[in-house]
Amino acid sequence: MRKYSKILVCSLLSLFFVGSVHAQLDKKEKKEWKKRAKAYSKDPESFKTLVDEHQQFQGDIARLEADNNNLQSRLSDKEAKISELEDDMAKLRSDLGKAKAEAREARAALASKPVESSRNVMMGVVFKVQIGAFRNKDLSKYFENHENFSGETDEDGTQKITLGQFPDYWEADTFKKYLREMGVKDAWIVPYKDGVRVSIKDVLEGVMSDDGAAEGE
Repeated sequence: MRKYSKILVCSLLSLFFVGSVHAQLDKKEKKEWKKRAKAYSKDPESFKTLVDEHQQFQGDIARLEADNNNLQSRLSDKEAKISELEDDMAKLRSDLGKAKAEAREARAALASKPVESSRNVMMGVVFKVQIGAFRNKDLSKYFENHENFSGETDEDGTQKITLGQFPDYWEADTFKKYLREMGVKDAWIVPYKDGVRVSIKDVLEGVMSDDGAAEGE
């Protein structure tokens, strides 16, 4: 029994002194801990409980460290995923910017082309009556279904709206006068040649010559 007590005291002292090797106990503290160790030598059950609790704490610390390492690993994975998603988002923004730029270019190219319906085009010289030029109103959707209603868009986005298709200049002139009498004060004649708008000077000489020839007959 005496031998067992010595072993117990040595074990207890080893447990406390090793566990607190960095604590650098002074003489008074060492003496106090020796007394406690001696008291434990007389109570093996309390000593066993202390050792078991110590081992349990060590096990808890090991588990907490493992959990911490696992959380750190998961956090690293999530940070990598977030970085990947941010890269994807940046690429999508870039693609969206390019798509918007292409759409603007397409709208600009479309606006610079005539919007007149091809089914309404008459070959040769044709006279139409322009009734207005607008920037904020788009009436092109009506051109396809109305044979005598047409228009074209300039490069600056101005849409010129015309009515009628007259092979004869004087017939177009009469229609223009009717429109002015009805309140369309800006109505005026515009000539087209093979579907392309031309200057009135380019065709007026021919019109007057044809008129003179008709009167001579």
